[in-house]
Amino acid sequence: MSSDADPTPGLQLTDEQWRQRLTPEEYAVLRQAGTERPFVGEYTDTTTVGEYHCRACDTLLFTSSEKFESHCGWPSFFDPADSDAVILRSDDTLGMRRVEVLCANCHSHLGHVFEGEGYPTPTDQRYCINSISLRLVPKA
Repeated sequence: MSSDADPTPGLQLTDEQWRQRLTPEEYAVLRQAGTERPFVGEYTDTTTVGEYHCRACDTLLFTSSEKFESHCGWPSFFDPADSDAVILRSDDTLGMRRVEVLCANCHSHLGHVFEGEGYPTPTDQRYCINSISLRLVPKA
């Protein structure tokens, strides 16, 4: 898991190219660090077995085996599928101290990670990820 010293993204597009590739709603979250409203995302309550890929670049980020019910309003995972798939970066916006989760390949905003909340998971972490940042590939 990379952190703070962001390496150069593997996929680099211009702002206009991102706008052509993504819907306005996807662009607002993935490229402008927006947040979708709680309890409305496509994958909030999904229990489908499969892989969750970055909607912007298709990098594998999480799997259904790391997904858990947190009842927070967004899909929650206790760990990425591969620790190098995400970058963690300090986020002090909105008067809060949080840790932002970015796709390591394209540096798109995915959500935030929280620790020490008492969820019964192996890592005691909750990767709170916007559904609109993900694309579920169901297992065949």
